[in-house]
Amino acid sequence: MCGIAGVIDLAGQRTVSPNIIRAMAQAIIHRGPDEDGFYEAPGISFANRRLSIVGLSDGKQPIFNEDRSIATVFNGEFFDYQSIKARLESKGHKFSTHCDTELIPHLYEDHQEGMLDHLQGQFGIAVWDARQRRVILARDQFGICPLYYAKVQYDGSEWLLFGSEIKAILASGMIRAEPDRLGINHLFTFFGVPGPQSCFKGISALEPGHFLDIRLGSQSHASRIEDKTYWRMDFPQRGQERTGPSLKSLVDDFDREMLASVEKRLRADVPVVSYLSGGVDSSLVVAMASKIRGTPIPSFTIRIKSPKLDETPEATIVAKHIGTTPIIIDVGSDEVLNTYPALIRAAEAPVVDTSCSALLLLAKEVHKHGYKVALTGEGSDEWLAGYPWHKVHRIASWVDSVPGLKVSNWMRRFFLWVTKAPRYNQAMQNRAINAMSGPNGWLDIYNLFSMAKFRLFSPEMMDLVKNVSPYEDLNLPSERMKSWHPLNRELYVSGRAHLSGLLLNAKGDRVAMNSSVETRYPFLDVNVFNFLATVHPKWKFRGLFGDKYLLRHLSDRYLPSSIAWRKKAMFRAPFDSFHLDNVPPFIDHLLSEESLKKTGYFDVKQVLRWRKEFKKLPSWGLSRVSIEMGLVGVLATQMWHHTFIDHSLADMDYWQAPKIS
Repeated sequence: MCGIAGVIDLAGQRTVSPNIIRAMAQAIIHRGPDEDGFYEAPGISFANRRLSIVGLSDGKQPIFNEDRSIATVFNGEFFDYQSIKARLESKGHKFSTHCDTELIPHLYEDHQEGMLDHLQGQFGIAVWDARQRRVILARDQFGICPLYYAKVQYDGSEWLLFGSEIKAILASGMIRAEPDRLGINHLFTFFGVPGPQSCFKGISALEPGHFLDIRLGSQSHASRIEDKTYWRMDFPQRGQERTGPSLKSLVDDFDREMLASVEKRLRADVPVVSYLSGGVDSSLVVAMASKIRGTPIPSFTIRIKSPKLDETPEATIVAKHIGTTPIIIDVGSDEVLNTYPALIRAAEAPVVDTSCSALLLLAKEVHKHGYKVALTGEGSDEWLAGYPWHKVHRIASWVDSVPGLKVSNWMRRFFLWVTKAPRYNQAMQNRAINAMSGPNGWLDIYNLFSMAKFRLFSPEMMDLVKNVSPYEDLNLPSERMKSWHPLNRELYVSGRAHLSGLLLNAKGDRVAMNSSVETRYPFLDVNVFNFLATVHPKWKFRGLFGDKYLLRHLSDRYLPSSIAWRKKAMFRAPFDSFHLDNVPPFIDHLLSEESLKKTGYFDVKQVLRWRKEFKKLPSWGLSRVSIEMGLVGVLATQMWHHTFIDHSLADMDYWQAPKIS
């Protein structure tokens, strides 16, 4: 993958100083250390930082069509490059490179924005059509590749800035870094920031499966920007799902789709490796990749320095079964603490999931060994109900089957009473349920984390967010969702909120590309998703506890049964690393009364209180986990504010825009 950035004068007349676009490119050099490329035309400035993976010698961007009327910069990979190229050449298109980027201008010539229907892979795209004075910005179907934009007033004109990372937009100097408190509210709801909201005022994330259609203005007409959808996750109407003809036939079909997906993601002009956690998802990817290659794929594994969280024994079983020898990196409390400032700089948002720091270190190790591409197993839990809250919700739904009794509501109230959690607003709860077209397992886990708002937000923050429903900001297709099976509604939220907000962001692209490593996701192939979407939920989640049922039957063909049928283990690093007595000084600085008052996000007395009192709670209790996660969120938000907004909160490094002379 690469990094892209650009500045567009919406009046279509002016170009910015070359130093501005070069500073934007320099801010994301980690995304593409191999070479850079720039394009300028009246009203347009594009930049690219390239991580060369396909077409190593002749893929410098921007890339054009035959008469150079269409220019493009591109971040990502098109896995069907060769077959699409052959089809275009048969229609008379002339290719001048061996790089997949060149598909874009030729497909655009034939289909304009309809080109997006022909592209499968992971991508962030910018296309300039000089004849129509039109720019297309597009993002892949699941949001694997990030793309941000901002509309600003600068030097008497209206401009649109875009970049693969927010750092590129800030480096322009055309917009000031200011916090968006509603974005922080999203973080304290969804564990991440799914978009379009970001934590920076005026900067938006382009949603997965969307494109911006930008028409530059002229003396006769004003500019126009439209956010359009070209693809959206969809499921059959309830009762129309595929049930057979047999479990074996479904597993056979799933096998074919997954093998095809893994094979496509092994295509590269550089070596490809794989992450291996010991869970069924990454283990299956490693096994399939090794089968396709005919030799074991190199693998990388994290060993958490806590017996309760360590999965290397299971990873070792898989490695021996396949014949690979994984490179193991050890991660404990010290590594988590020392890595967090770099993690926040990479993620450009507060990060609550401490395991993201372990993945940042894993990507660093991949880069250290000279690799650029790694396969990983994200997406399986999203499409096959792999999370424990799906089980909790199914049990709650089962007890609610008694006519006239909503037993689950009493269960939830009892849980809140036992954990001494603050009372939540039932009207806001109802708005969330309506946005998701009915009760949803994700709402229970999000409510658990959202308790941190009531405990720790300042009165000013609570006043701002008390009547705002983050669920309504997700733009869920609520009417369409009403026709789906309830489990498929949960899976949609998995993909829309958890996948794009956390797994592909702070846990995916950002931590990997921080070390110039491209991660590829076989479970996030459109064909794999489309197949699984049609399968009846009973084959995804069996009974009360049978998560990923179809996947486990498939994995039985490739892995030891102890791995194929192993219970889901949540990959995480220790939460309490930040709350021990012996912590680095910057943590106490960030959580000091002075720093907390400067940011204004949190209630000073409550933060100081819970930093002491959480230790009295049972280590196994959900109330302690909820409070620990909330305190990590407070620290991460303070660290993010120091890194990007106000550098006076602590004695620690912060991000600075590159200076180009």
